[in-house]
Amino acid sequence: RSDSFGRRWRRLRREQLVREDIRDMTRVQEIDQLDSLLHLLEDRSGCQVNFSSLANEVRVSVDTIRRWMATLQAFFAGFLVRPWYRNVARSLRKESKWYLRDWSAIGAEGARFETFVACHLLKAVEGWSDLGWGDFELCYLRDKEKREVDFVVVRDRKPWFLVEAKVADERPQAALSYFQALTGAPHAFQAILQGEDTSADAFARSCGPVTVSARSFLSQLL
Repeated sequence: RSDSFGRRWRRLRREQLVREDIRDMTRVQEIDQLDSLLHLLEDRSGCQVNFSSLANEVRVSVDTIRRWMATLQAFFAGFLVRPWYRNVARSLRKESKWYLRDWSAIGAEGARFETFVACHLLKAVEGWSDLGWGDFELCYLRDKEKREVDFVVVRDRKPWFLVEAKVADERPQAALSYFQALTGAPHAFQAILQGEDTSADAFARSCGPVTVSARSFLSQLL
């Protein structure tokens, strides 16, 4: 609840993660450059990853950036969400999106809220998989015409529900309807931060995109 405490805690956490944990437990030697990469990624949560651009900015090879990002994921600094492209014409296939685990460190409200939703969805798909309820995966949708939906939860290799995260816009985005029809996902949600809480089952309807408050929707997952 204290901004000053939060800033100190995040700075200490980053220093210990890079300069103690990763340094001591991996073979990474270029600690300063790895720290620079983490700083860059902290400003790009919810963005597509361009490995070549990051390599130029940090001044290392693309393969090194890939290895370092895998290391950051292994140490729970963040995670990648890959695009879902089966049965999606002209879809993106390679450009994954990066999300921080610590969503509270993000300054922009929209990016912070999207990352918050991503973290909760990841927790849900990992939990459902661990419980043996199916094979779940968190992906996103985007095609070459720049239509995009923030998330699609895949169950047993089939899209189950789509989620678009918005701070306040209650009108479902057109891309939700488009990709729901294209993928055949039974459910599509526009989760809004400032929506009114309700106890109604968000999954009770399957006729088209539904606007729900993020608090109500996420509480019904896991």
